[in-house]
Amino acid sequence: MARRGVAVRREEILAATVELIDTGGLAGARVKDVAAALGISAGLVFYHFDTKDKLLAAAFRHAVEKDLRRLERAIARASDPVDRLRRILALYGPQGSAPGWRLWIDAWALAQREPAIRRVLRHLDEQWASGLHETVLAGVRSGHFSCPDPAASVARIGATLDGLSVAALVYRTVTRTQLRTWVREAAAREVGLDPSLLT
Repeated sequence: MARRGVAVRREEILAATVELIDTGGLAGARVKDVAAALGISAGLVFYHFDTKDKLLAAAFRHAVEKDLRRLERAIARASDPVDRLRRILALYGPQGSAPGWRLWIDAWALAQREPAIRRVLRHLDEQWASGLHETVLAGVRSGHFSCPDPAASVARIGATLDGLSVAALVYRTVTRTQLRTWVREAAAREVGLDPSLLT
């Protein structure tokens, strides 16, 4: 029973940290604010996470893994590689108020100086790319896609998504409609599809 209590408390700390990060950013998150939000001591937060960097890295992982589980469920429901690619592109781009994307952008900035964040960021990015890569390979094998270098195509699709998402959320020089259209067109070119099939 005590072990379950520890797991629940850890989950509560992560959820509170993600909420604080969403409003104030990764760099501005403070352990004492997380503790205050839960009515616990900062010492209890450190008991679970040792350092602020480990807490932030775990919170980032916690938030992104929810998105990854959603992606896995969407991929599992897909009828063929074209449908899988369509679902991945829809889920990967910013949605609603885009809290997940704001967190990614914050993590990119912080990862330059924080090795713990950098390691988590790299691992989670590899998981996203892996789902896309497996989809492209499946499409090539089934004949749905024509793609001479799947790894390079996945890298270009990912870079296009990342760059346009930053342009839409940070610089606001790209609309969400443009982002979706341009990503769809770029992905379709990479795998030899008519872009309308990814709508």
